[in-house]
Amino acid sequence: MALDQSGLLNLLGELQLTDVTDRIRVATETLYQELIDAEATAFIGAAPLERSHDRTTHQNGARPRSLSTTAGDLDLKIPKLRAGLFFPALLERRRRVDQALFAVVMEAYVHGVSTRKVDDLVKALGADTGISKSEVSRICAGLDGEFAEFRDRTLAAQDFPYVFLDATYCKARVGHRIVSQAIVAAVGVAADGRREVLCFDVGDSENEGFWASFLRSLNTRGLDRVKLVMSDAHTGLKKAIGTVFQGAGRQRCRVHFMLNVLAVIPKGSQDTVASIIRTIFAQPDHEHIEKQFREVTTMLSRSHPKVAAMLVDAQPDLLAFSAFPRRHWRQIWSTNPLERVNKEIKRRTDVVGVFPNAAALLRLAGSVLIEQHDEWEAGERRYFSEASTLELATMNNPIEVIDEAVILPELAAA
Repeated sequence: MALDQSGLLNLLGELQLTDVTDRIRVATETLYQELIDAEATAFIGAAPLERSHDRTTHQNGARPRSLSTTAGDLDLKIPKLRAGLFFPALLERRRRVDQALFAVVMEAYVHGVSTRKVDDLVKALGADTGISKSEVSRICAGLDGEFAEFRDRTLAAQDFPYVFLDATYCKARVGHRIVSQAIVAAVGVAADGRREVLCFDVGDSENEGFWASFLRSLNTRGLDRVKLVMSDAHTGLKKAIGTVFQGAGRQRCRVHFMLNVLAVIPKGSQDTVASIIRTIFAQPDHEHIEKQFREVTTMLSRSHPKVAAMLVDAQPDLLAFSAFPRRHWRQIWSTNPLERVNKEIKRRTDVVGVFPNAAALLRLAGSVLIEQHDEWEAGERRYFSEASTLELATMNNPIEVIDEAVILPELAAA
């Protein structure tokens, strides 16, 4: 609603009592609020307390919104509605990730690790005059509340037969030192074939205690019917999986395993050895995979005994996928489904460089993961078809088949 004579006089009186340097901010704040209220009235179809046949809903309070402008920080109120959503066209919606980036950048200022690059980031995000500490606190509190709600939600409503675990690494200040911190994420494939981000955290990925605590939090929230866990060979992770998810198989990521293999052989032999190992995964069923594995291991024991020993040691975890529906193999024999998410996390975190603390890193990485979760939830495409997930549900316990894998003594000796 436009300011009437009384409203203008009230504004004039307020400006007279305001410091000269703050008058532009107060006038700008009043103008913005009037424009927001006018747009809300048009959206509702009636002014507050007005009776109208065009009214579609009623206003139900307002939520605060701070806006950084060249005139200063404006404290605005966005009307809330009883039915439907309203957001003024004058303001730009901030995605959750952008909010996290604001919080990270300004937290860097607070902790004394600001640089010219950080200042450029603030300007690139649309706040030429920076952003107030109160705004940083408000953003952080809002994000932390969302994270707590997301990470504490129950998982007991449906089964997640497949769980992917992976980590990517960033730099953060911990105890006055810059150290590498792992952003670990758990993604589950539900019984209906849809993916969900189950949880995320920041810590030391090589620490068994960290992994055990992370997995127990999932177990406490109702994740207890896992059939297969896909992961890399992080120190301590295998023991943690065996302790928390008893009865579940573990699939070692074949891509990471191949990288480990190529690291111990001369460059001239890498293509040949990789091609030989890949023949194991090109077989039509579990029995042929076991047979080809024995032939490949025997062959490599003569030319590359170290590689053969690595294969023998990794066999139970490397071939765990073969006991599950064939239509799932390509999607469960590695952690590649998480690679795109990890790349987006890295793209976002590389902008910051060194995080002021682990909490700031968690906010930004967590925001990326929650947005990915929302994208999967809203999308129509499933990771697995319903027919193939039904095939998994009707199978005999696949873990028993995995346990039947026998390594020949002569191969183990090789």
